[in-house]
Amino acid sequence: MSDIFDQTRESKEEILGKGSARQFLTFTIGQEEYGVDIMTVREIKGWSETTRLPNTPDFMRGVINLRGLIIPIFDLRARFHLGLTEADAKNVVIILAVDNRTIGILVDTVSDILDTNEEQIKAAPASQTHAKDQCVDGLISNHDRMVVLLCVNKLFDTELLKKLENFSGDKTQA
Repeated sequence: MSDIFDQTRESKEEILGKGSARQFLTFTIGQEEYGVDIMTVREIKGWSETTRLPNTPDFMRGVINLRGLIIPIFDLRARFHLGLTEADAKNVVIILAVDNRTIGILVDTVSDILDTNEEQIKAAPASQTHAKDQCVDGLISNHDRMVVLLCVNKLFDTELLKKLENFSGDKTQA
């Protein structure tokens, strides 16, 4: 048993010894795996119904009341133009810190925490989309899986987040 532990520790030390250590929380949407910097993650919670706000984009599912804070919840599948998630008890909401705001993203499942280093992160291929739609920070190829790293600061329109920041908590009950 200790041999396995020692091999795992050595493998981790080999990975992290090659450059600046980074950790990502990985999650799935359909068959694709994505990751966000672990330092942006505040909490992981099960799906609960949201209160829908008028005149918001389809990818904004609504808001929830999380211990007195009104948190907007965004459907990442819809944000990526893959249709709305049919949310149920199996889905997960990842609460993230984005700039000075707290938001939640609805995903299918949380996978794990991926230990890596800067050298293992590859640049995303150039695409023809607008710069404001660029939310991919890079790619990690880890054994038989590819993880798309997301920049949470670029996932959502900052104007929309500013409008939601002013939304009064006593107008909704989640």
